Amino acid sequence: MTDVSTPPTEKPPAPPAARATLTVAIGAAFLAFLDLSVVNIAFPTIALSYPETDTATLTWIVSGYAITFAALLTPSGRIADVFGRRRLFTLALIGFAITSLLCGVAPGAEWLIAGRLLQGATAAFLVPAALGLILAATPRAKIGAAIGAWSAAGGFAAVIGPALGGVCVDLFGWRAVFLLNVPVVLALLALLRRVPSDNPTPGKLPDAIGTVAIGVGLGAVVAAVTEGQRWGWTDPVTLGLLVGGLALTTFALVRSARHASPAVAVTLWRARGFAIANAGSFLFGATMFAWLLAGPLFLARIWQYSVLESAAALTVGAVASMVTAIGTGRVTSAVGQRVVGVAGALMYAAALGWSSTNAFSYDPALWSAWVPVGLLGGGGVGIVVTVLGTAAASSVPPLHFATGLGMNLTARQVGGALGIAIVAATLAAYPGEPLRAFHLLFAIGAVIGIAVAVVVALPTRSAEEN
Repeated sequence: MTDVSTPPTEKPPAPPAARATLTVAIGAAFLAFLDLSVVNIAFPTIALSYPETDTATLTWIVSGYAITFAALLTPSGRIADVFGRRRLFTLALIGFAITSLLCGVAPGAEWLIAGRLLQGATAAFLVPAALGLILAATPRAKIGAAIGAWSAAGGFAAVIGPALGGVCVDLFGWRAVFLLNVPVVLALLALLRRVPSDNPTPGKLPDAIGTVAIGVGLGAVVAAVTEGQRWGWTDPVTLGLLVGGLALTTFALVRSARHASPAVAVTLWRARGFAIANAGSFLFGATMFAWLLAGPLFLARIWQYSVLESAAALTVGAVASMVTAIGTGRVTSAVGQRVVGVAGALMYAAALGWSSTNAFSYDPALWSAWVPVGLLGGGGVGIVVTVLGTAAASSVPPLHFATGLGMNLTARQVGGALGIAIVAATLAAYPGEPLRAFHLLFAIGAVIGIAVAVVVALPTRSAEEN
């Protein structure tokens, strides 16, 4: 949506190498985002394997990955630019395989929780480096198409995760959910040999104190928002994590503004397009993650669908998201992206508004309600994620691709943590009226979707940039 005047400093690789880069990076992104959601469906079976462990403790198998993933995205992007995207990507890919293996063979719940925390950390280093490799290998005119393919993979992974997890658990047991990552990573590492090395950004590695502060601070905030409903919003642990996390994050940002080698490239926020993209990603992350969690819960609790029936129903939105993400990537003009983005956000808002009506009652209405809403909402997700990703990528210089996109993904993940908290709080507020709770939840998501449309409609160039 926004062009930058800084010319690329690296020559795009030849087409075969560019295709290899795109394939490897998209495959890695699929794995990273898949593991955010695939464990949800396996959780009940995992809990049966560790009956001596409290269920509240076991929930860290799910939330631990999301917390470390969100906490480390911003510093990992900065490290990827300085250390070298391909080098960091390779190390993170190997780390992801090792931590997946650790989860798959975990002898106890503590080992599994530790493995998930480490797996989320390796995924956080994997994703910005992968996307940075894609953008460095992509001509500026085709960035939208690359972001579209990336968004299609990430969106499909997020939606198909519960379905794939259900099949794996049903056929092979819950350990297969983690062990299947290993051969996929080995295949990606073999293909990685065809990906050319990149030139690291000149300079020192980011400030260690600021890096630790931003990672711990964001992790504490996400942990407080994710677990606040279960612990209690006024519980000292929740308040301590929230206040302490915000304080550490503020400290890191202030320190970065004055440091010669900052942990956070705060100067990128001076680009209007980048600031708008991050605001939109935060808002859309909140409503999108809430919808992705609420959908399977609605099918199971209200319509009494089985795991496989839910998997089939969820495929509708996943496919729609893939199609619109790829199509949106072909829109190259800033105005065109903005128009399409607004339309996508309104499509999404309309889908959730529809879901909040009596069209979604205790009587299953797959073809008359779920399928059209899935097409409309899933299509909107593919459009909005691609538009916001393209806006973020187009608003930063090529040398800071991984940094900028790490910050953008952090905004979406922190918003997602808020969205999951909204789901938990809304469902807990109406324990005896689940349908009413879901209707309210969908209505809240629709309102946030409209707010996203307003943000996407904002011009991405300030008066000084025009």
